Amino acid sequence: MTAPVVARTAPPADLHAELMDCLQTNLAWLARAEHGVSPLVLGARLEFAPRTGSGRLPTVEADTDTHVERTAGALGLSLTERHVLPPRAAIPPTGPDTVYVIADAYHLPWVPYHGHTHMDHSFLLARDDSGRAVVCDGYHNDTPHGPARPGAWTLTEEELAAALPDGARVYRTTHTGVPRAATEVAPATAAAVEPYVRAYREHPDRAEALAQLTLETWLLARARRLHAAHRAAATGPGAAVEEHLTAWGKLTEQTFLAHRRVQRGRPEPTGPLERLAELLYADARVFAAPAPAGETPRGTGTAETGPPDTDTLRTAVAEEAAAVLRVPAAELLAGRALTEVPGFSSFRMIDIVERIEGRLAIEFDADDLVPENLHDLSGLCRITARAHRETP
Repeated sequence: MTAPVVARTAPPADLHAELMDCLQTNLAWLARAEHGVSPLVLGARLEFAPRTGSGRLPTVEADTDTHVERTAGALGLSLTERHVLPPRAAIPPTGPDTVYVIADAYHLPWVPYHGHTHMDHSFLLARDDSGRAVVCDGYHNDTPHGPARPGAWTLTEEELAAALPDGARVYRTTHTGVPRAATEVAPATAAAVEPYVRAYREHPDRAEALAQLTLETWLLARARRLHAAHRAAATGPGAAVEEHLTAWGKLTEQTFLAHRRVQRGRPEPTGPLERLAELLYADARVFAAPAPAGETPRGTGTAETGPPDTDTLRTAVAEEAAAVLRVPAAELLAGRALTEVPGFSSFRMIDIVERIEGRLAIEFDADDLVPENLHDLSGLCRITARAHRETP
């Protein structure tokens, strides 16, 4: 597979791909590039509507067919033709059209899920002036297997067929008109929130529950960022909304960290589920009526205060963090926040925690492992000093 970016299939500058999931983003690319529709219309309505998933836990993730239909409709697109291709079948020539394709990410060589994870993933397929297949994929995300970024790739027919060993769904679209969507927040009700949280709290397989909850919080946080961007396009950003989005981001990190700890046989941190309920209830309040400046949404949390421990401990913590982030330890010792280092993410945060534990032969208290303590050197040093004192 070659990888030259085709100029006329470069993603629109205002695609906002980082705010959408892997099924939304390519319909949004198509609607923006061909019909001038802003992708932010997808964030007009915010709701919490969990459903019974294919597993044993509820989920906010819609099934693929429903999600694609809703996304297309919100963008003013109609899915006019649908073809289900059998395994390893070649996608017929598209002519001058661009088609929308859904296939298994496990087999798609341009995404980081290739060879790792089975999941529905979308892309656009067009033809260049020579009739060659051009794959366009606007997905933007940081994954455990590396970053996914928007791009375009030219494939041979053999490469395209090899990427579809399990077949694919191919859609043609037409534009039905400029969508009109009212900005709306449907308040999360106790009837929806309490059973949802209880199902995750009481699930007997904690690793399974936290793995699914990690995906859930990621989906919920991303939907709220998209809704905030839609609102900000008309009204501008607000401090309370930014604080609320930060709280959602921290919850996603904390849940992922809890999952990794339980996978390794460590105690499960308390707090993520309570914070999840608080943030769900706060959505309507924060988005409908921005809080006065300085008010922090419930569940945001604050960092613990107090000086870090000895210089020796501080140096050791800085060296382990620097090794993961590939920066000089001196920069972190001088006060550079971990969050300011390119590439810092919840995945790197996990690596830093585990390296510190291994080097100093300690085990962090599960309840200390919240983002407020993990985004800068001083916070890491505080909890490291405490763990050092309490570890036998």
